Amino acid sequence: MTRRGFLVPAAAALAAACSPLAALNALGPRDRGARRLASGVPYGDDPRQRMDVLAPTAVSATPWPVLVFFYGGGWDSGSRAHYGWAAHALAARGFVVAVPDYRLVPTVHFPGFIEDAAAATARVGELAEGWGGDPARLGVIGHSAGAHLAMMIALDRRYMAGAGAPGLIKAAAGLAGPYDFLPLDVAASINAFGRAPDLTLTQPVTFVRPDAPPLWLGHGTDDEVVHSEDSTILCERMRAVGGRCEVKLYPDLDHADLIATFSPLFRKKAPVLDDVTAFLTRELA
Repeated sequence: MTRRGFLVPAAAALAAACSPLAALNALGPRDRGARRLASGVPYGDDPRQRMDVLAPTAVSATPWPVLVFFYGGGWDSGSRAHYGWAAHALAARGFVVAVPDYRLVPTVHFPGFIEDAAAATARVGELAEGWGGDPARLGVIGHSAGAHLAMMIALDRRYMAGAGAPGLIKAAAGLAGPYDFLPLDVAASINAFGRAPDLTLTQPVTFVRPDAPPLWLGHGTDDEVVHSEDSTILCERMRAVGGRCEVKLYPDLDHADLIATFSPLFRKKAPVLDDVTAFLTRELA
């Protein structure tokens, strides 16, 4: 989207990246130790406002921490049906995991998809106890455009307050996310955000604050869809105002590689799943 954001035609690049990720759902192995609890749980009236829920198979004397996982797709594509393998990986590590769909461009534009992310997260907080989760220990995580959603609802107080759940998010993790991508200069960002009267309000970096939930940002150094500079900039700005942020750069990983390492097929490429779940486990303890 800029020299620090999407530097290739975003629609084509994201389609190329997401197709093999979707194939992992159909053909790749799943982690043992996770089970599907519910499918198509509504958090709104639109057909896209539905989510699936997974949980550990292990028995626990205490409720599990809770995660809401947002997939990517350039704000104009994607489906929860393609990311069961990623949710299984997180659930097998000891989390109740909700994977919501959200409304996409051109049906909605900014801030519609972010409002959906907040509404889904608030609904997860309401239902978590019934799934064996602890709503007092809830975090959000996302990849690519999903990381943008996760950071926006974690940092800009207005979204979770508008969903009736201020303070619900206790930690946030982003994988290969765009956080500082002005000016808008490719179709995906222009279509999603170009109607905003104040473009700075579309950027996670605008909302850094010392009392924000702790952040973990991961990025591959070979990412040419969203450059790793986006993660380092957001972390630097968080720290500059006294906020908590960790950033981890992974050599030789590209945009799709980063989330693909959640699959058992590619986990040996980099310890991304280990690193992010260690952060989330610690912060949601």
